[in-house]
Amino acid sequence: MHSILEILILAAGKGTRMRSDLPKVLHRLAGKPLLGHVVDAAHALGAAQTCVVYGFGGEAVPQSMADDTLTFVLQAEQHGTGHAVKQALPRLSDDSVTLVLYGDVPLTHTTTLQPLVAAAQAGKLGLLTVNLAHPDGYGRIVREDGKVTRIVEHKDATPAERAIQEVNTGILAVATRHLKQWIAELKNDNAQGEYYLTDIIALAVRKGVEVETHQPAFEWEVLGVNSKAQLAALERIHQNEIAQALLDAGVTLMDPARLDVRGSLVCGRDVVIDVNCVFEGIVQVGDGVQVGANCVLRNVTVAAGTRIDAFTLIDDAVIGEANRLGPFSRIRPGTTLARDVHIGNFVEIKNSQIDDGSKINHLSYIGDTTMGKRVNIGAGTITCNYDGANKYRTVIEDEVFVGSDTQLVAPITVGRGATLGAGTTLTMDAPAGELTLSRAKQFTLSGWKRPVKQKKEG
Repeated sequence: MHSILEILILAAGKGTRMRSDLPKVLHRLAGKPLLGHVVDAAHALGAAQTCVVYGFGGEAVPQSMADDTLTFVLQAEQHGTGHAVKQALPRLSDDSVTLVLYGDVPLTHTTTLQPLVAAAQAGKLGLLTVNLAHPDGYGRIVREDGKVTRIVEHKDATPAERAIQEVNTGILAVATRHLKQWIAELKNDNAQGEYYLTDIIALAVRKGVEVETHQPAFEWEVLGVNSKAQLAALERIHQNEIAQALLDAGVTLMDPARLDVRGSLVCGRDVVIDVNCVFEGIVQVGDGVQVGANCVLRNVTVAAGTRIDAFTLIDDAVIGEANRLGPFSRIRPGTTLARDVHIGNFVEIKNSQIDDGSKINHLSYIGDTTMGKRVNIGAGTITCNYDGANKYRTVIEDEVFVGSDTQLVAPITVGRGATLGAGTTLTMDAPAGELTLSRAKQFTLSGWKRPVKQKKEG
């Protein structure tokens, strides 16, 4: 029977080179904190407990994560990775195996980590290493007769040891009872004056515990973030991985290098996405949907056959089948569009339900509105739904025609089949099937002269 798995995430570093007051592990990659990506990997591995060691930034880290499945341990002073692990040891079970991860190394695949866990469950120490063409700064893996004997940090390495290209990633798994014993034996007699977790490798060898190494499929899986430049580089690596998965699933990306998914994007068949689109939160896109250039979709469901033209922003909304949106449309939270709805250029919709076949094609604002089927809204129409203190609802029933430059002052109902004349300010309900308008009488002032600019003296 395999031992239970507990995961320890080291996330106490300040990240001085980030030049930010935000703790390093809370900087975002693909819309999620770096630490969030590591926590996701822990959950995917089925850890019985995930313990996060935090330090810099005080309570910002536990407050930002808001995950009931995590245990947080404060490392008030930072004296190295070995010292960080020591803070969490009382929380770990002697009967478990512990996998050590890092809050600023966000892209490690679970398939890369699983062999380390298996090695630990078989009584070995599982260690993740990687071969680098330029290993400067990394701890080197020292072997004798092919077997790992110890790790030497770059600053403590001899010239011959610095020539070694196999380096330590810091990610390892081992029986927790061993970890507790070995951490207690660590010393800080090194160039940094710190307690290195990596020193347990030599202790494992001395105690007769075999060190089994594995390497990731991609070097970037073990890259950490220490600067904004490194964060930006990992962002593009991660976005490329997302883009390749979408291409493999049959999505047409006009340029895979110009796509940003900051959450989850699920697409149906024959979806086409133009350049510079951003998808945030949970986005689901149905069959045959076309998304034009420079659109932003945030927590949106889009049904089959809908076309979203360029520069359209959709936020927390449900979009039905065969709709036509944009260009330059804004769909705000709480909006539901049914089927064959047209929302045109410079139209804003907020917290409204719009039924089949209705059209709002130009320069309008519709807020807090329930709109029926086959309604036509003329250019320049607005619903006046806010009196400065409270918001009220507008009801527009089926087959209403609203002329251009109309203001509907809520709460108000426009009856089925009604027509509102252009320029109307509607303050009372409009009856079904009738023409309603409010408009000053037109007249011409005979003999009126336009003012002439006076010449300045001197």
